[in-house]
This record gives sequence, C-alpha cells and structure tokens, in this order.
Amino acid sequence: MSLPLADWFERLGGIDPGPFFVLSLLPYLAFLWWAQKVRAFPRLAFRGFQLTLLFVAVTIAAAVVAQLGYGRQLADVDPLHGGAEAFLTLSNLVVLLGFRPKQAEEQEPPDSPR
Repeated sequence: MSLPLADWFERLGGIDPGPFFVLSLLPYLAFLWWAQKVRAFPRLAFRGFQLTLLFVAVTIAAAVVAQLGYGRQLADVDPLHGGAEAFLTLSNLVVLLGFRPKQAEEQEPPDSPR
C-alpha cells in the first residue's frame, strides 16, 4: 500500500462515528413518516420498522451498561449483546410478517371453476 493511501486510512480511522450515527437517523425517520402516510404500506410492517428504533435505543442503553458496568464494548459482553440483538430479531420478524401476503386473498377456493 502506498504511503499516502496508508495515511488517508489512518486519518479515516481516527474519525468519531458518533455524529454519523445520529445523522443516519434522519433519513430513517423520514422513511417512517412517509410509510405512515402511504395507505398501501402494511401496518404490521410499519410497526416492525418502528421496533427497529426500539432496537437502537436498547442497543445504546446496553452499550452504556457494558462500558460503565464491565469496562468493555457491547460486543464483548455476550448477555447484553444477545439481549440487544433479540430486539433486532423481533423487529425483523414483525417486518417480515407485515409484508407476508395474506393467504386467503391469494388462494382460490377449492371448488371454484377455472
């Protein structure tokens, strides 16, 4: 790797990602606002996307507990990390169920003529 490129990566690695995290919430909140206004957007899927914000809040709280209580990063404290990730799994499941096609609308009645 050339020296200027290595210097660039060194400087890039020194940037605090915190402000980028906060800024990334703005487009997500805009998406939630849009999804709420669209009548065709499945309500259950919308709730799942809202639960993703709960995952973010739980993850932040768990990271603070891991840092203050254990002096470690969240990824290094398995019970806290697993608990936080459970909220992501829950939100993903709700989004999935929200976008799942309704079986009754898609299947023909068994006795219907073709």
